[in-house]
Amino acid sequence: MMLYTDLSEIPAGYGPSAVTIGKFDGVHAGHRAVIGELLEEASARHARSVVVTFDRHPLALLKPEKCPSSLVGNRQKTDLIAQTGVDDTVLLRFDEAFSQKSPDAFVRDILVEALHAVVVLVGADFRFGHKGAGTVDTLTEFGRQHGFEVRVVEDVAPKDGRRVSSTWIRELLAQGEVRQAAELLGHLPTVSGVVVHGAKRGRELGFPTANLSPDSDGLIPSDGVYAGWLVRGDVSYPAAISVGNNPTFDGVPQKQVEAYVLDETLDLYDDVVDVKFVERLRGQVAYRGIEPLIEQMHNDVAKVRDILTQTA
Repeated sequence: MMLYTDLSEIPAGYGPSAVTIGKFDGVHAGHRAVIGELLEEASARHARSVVVTFDRHPLALLKPEKCPSSLVGNRQKTDLIAQTGVDDTVLLRFDEAFSQKSPDAFVRDILVEALHAVVVLVGADFRFGHKGAGTVDTLTEFGRQHGFEVRVVEDVAPKDGRRVSSTWIRELLAQGEVRQAAELLGHLPTVSGVVVHGAKRGRELGFPTANLSPDSDGLIPSDGVYAGWLVRGDVSYPAAISVGNNPTFDGVPQKQVEAYVLDETLDLYDDVVDVKFVERLRGQVAYRGIEPLIEQMHNDVAKVRDILTQTA
């Protein structure tokens, strides 16, 4: 997949293309359904398949106090999109100048002049241009003028009828429901970051952990202990993961992600790793003394081993 981060990078004479546009936060099952239809349209029309997305949620610029936390960082997002098999992704900077684009300029600059779109796929609630003035009806009219078709893709909804959305997934992660979140995402919830030096308390207890930098990408689930995987490069290692401030000890940063790799001793410092969450075992507990904590950690590791063996 080619990644373009500015319209000026797209080569002259590009296209024709089949395009979908959106935030694609999490690249969840709903997004994947849209991209699946995009790939079919592109193949039928002998066009390039293109995802157009943005480097931040528009509310991060327009109303930061109302902006939700991102499910994934930009590297995670583009990697997940690449896994769907699309030809190209355009990751545009959503800055003040971009936010001022009229619907007409949005269509002309991106869909017509840069991508030479022949079909555009969007959701029923799609809005675009300054203050969201453009709607699906607006886009359809522009399509008639400029020679591209607009297709509205239906929402994906599980059996309970609620449509799959980034908002729902955030709610599940806030409750520690990583297994159900994974079902909606179509992949495991993941936090990616650099392994940094911690207080080394885990090592002293016999459970050395890889501590992720506080500025890691990906929405961290609620405090607790989880079964999951630590991924470095192409290798996945079974891991017991702790999220939180470790209430047994004072002075530990909030929302720290630590992963204890089972049966391996690895030097991970300064490596970028992915920590993938499979299932929550329990919440965080403050223990009176070290011995009960060590006993609980042994129990946690045994449970993690069982869970990962069953789900592998």
